[in-house]
Amino acid sequence: MALTLGVTTDSFGHPTPRKAWQAGVMADDLRRVDLTKIGEHRYQAHNVRGGSITFGEGEDPDFTPVELLLAALAGCSAIDIDYITGKRAPFISFDARAEADKIRDEAGNHLVNIQVTFDVSFPDGEGGDAAREILPSAIQRSHERLCTVSRTVELGTPVTYLAGPIQD
Repeated sequence: MALTLGVTTDSFGHPTPRKAWQAGVMADDLRRVDLTKIGEHRYQAHNVRGGSITFGEGEDPDFTPVELLLAALAGCSAIDIDYITGKRAPFISFDARAEADKIRDEAGNHLVNIQVTFDVSFPDGEGGDAAREILPSAIQRSHERLCTVSRTVELGTPVTYLAGPIQD
């Protein structure tokens, strides 16, 4: 028996997969990862380009899903900031930290007080000065417009869970 949450169904009650265009995007904009169980409470995610990452519940060095979300938040904006400021000067150093408090309340488990901090330095000189000058704007642009991960978290997007065969 398939469990479907938040999914439209046909006249027979079968789930109808949402097409990319229904969300206002083209098929090339679809993002996907596939997940495989590799051990007790351990999984490996694969992307279409052949990359993979292992994660679990936190009983070993692997990342947890929450840590992956924090890494995605920091990483998405790091790439944006790199593109914007890196045109002006190379980085001497680039570090970021994403942190949040995990709570359980009447809404269930979730994160609050999410914060991403960027600690970057640029060389002395005209290019470094230009990069330092634009850094606050780059962070703001990433946060308010460019970073798909943080925009999705902040705007809130319904998530559909299905049980049944995976189809390509």
